[in-house]
Amino acid sequence: MNIPTGKLLYWAKKKRSVEDIQQQLAALRKRIARIDRKYSSGGPEPAATPRRPRPDTGFIEELLTGEVVRTPFGEHFETEKLWERHRRHGSVDISDLAELPDDLLAQLSDGAIPHAGPLKWAFLDTETTGLAGGTGTYAFLVGVGSIEAEGFRLRQFFMRDYGEEPSLLCRLAQYLERFDVLVTYNGRAYDQPLLETRFRMARARHPFDRLEHLDLLFGARRLWKLRLESCRLVDLENQILGVEREGDLPGEMIPYCYFEFLRTKQAFKLVPIFHHNALDILSLACLTAIVPFAFRSPDTAVFRHGADLIGLARWLAQAERREEALGLFRKAVSMGLPDALLFRTLWDIAALEKRMGRPEPALAAITELAESRNPFRARALEELAKHYEHRERNYAMALEMTRAALELEDEPALRRREQRLKARLERPRPSKLAL
Repeated sequence: MNIPTGKLLYWAKKKRSVEDIQQQLAALRKRIARIDRKYSSGGPEPAATPRRPRPDTGFIEELLTGEVVRTPFGEHFETEKLWERHRRHGSVDISDLAELPDDLLAQLSDGAIPHAGPLKWAFLDTETTGLAGGTGTYAFLVGVGSIEAEGFRLRQFFMRDYGEEPSLLCRLAQYLERFDVLVTYNGRAYDQPLLETRFRMARARHPFDRLEHLDLLFGARRLWKLRLESCRLVDLENQILGVEREGDLPGEMIPYCYFEFLRTKQAFKLVPIFHHNALDILSLACLTAIVPFAFRSPDTAVFRHGADLIGLARWLAQAERREEALGLFRKAVSMGLPDALLFRTLWDIAALEKRMGRPEPALAAITELAESRNPFRARALEELAKHYEHRERNYAMALEMTRAALELEDEPALRRREQRLKARLERPRPSKLAL
């Protein structure tokens, strides 16, 4: 049987291809076998192969720059990092941190921190074995950042096993003695209570009673919650500082990676955790150079978005700083706002002007709201009805405004107002006495 030459060539190529794949697979199997023999705990290691670190808790310092610290309560691991003055983190110069004014935190802390220079601030963040808290949750890594003349310094305290917790807590308490202010992000609700619990479990006194605590989360939410979908630290780092993390470990994976380290004693599993903690603390320090300035000097605050100005203005209004709040509200309106935010802002302007005893500008804002379809239109019409009834004694116009409001919202208070105004208008007027 004659087989065409083309088919012969096809089968020859296919045979060679199969043989090549088989050779590659065989080579791959040999390579895997060598790797298995190299790292197998039971098999002998070749003489030329460098010895692996022993599977104990002492080899982390071979991968991370740091030291094993001994205290009366045992040992733990510490590492330190310095960001020099000439470096930047997003939009913030590291050198600017040391130049922050001593009274920067006064307004944001409602006067609790009137004077405390930046060299006395401790920026703290923890990495824990769980997110729920409770007595079973450990803070296995505690990072403390500080502003210095040389730049921004970070000291990280790490327990290589649960038994090292008392030693870690001892050194952490000693380290915090040099500071007067604790700055965290959601630390008032999570980090500080967790650490206080760990100190109590270790029968040790925690160092937080003497430290004034500024939780930057609350100020950040006031400024940016109207514009940003999330005010998580990593989101503000990206949206406000302009920092894009690469290869960062998600926070929910951190407990799992620590448990893997405890199981395998492989230190490389810890590197992303230390990196994540370091970036969180550096970003916290840089945001502290932005957020409090807005509350300290609203007139000099530079914002590109009207929504941010409104967030600040609402806080100022709550703090009874009404004139400053009005200025920011009006500036935000001039910058342009989405309709939903615009109508709420006009309502806030009217309410503030009324409380400050200025009925004319309040009436102007109310009239603007009453002229267009919006969520505050019924309330604006009701306010106009009050104005015409009590100030101008124009009961017919007041009744007209009330009925317009009733078409939008059928409220009992509006019904009562309607009946009262109708009764006034139906009441016969007293005739003029003849002279």
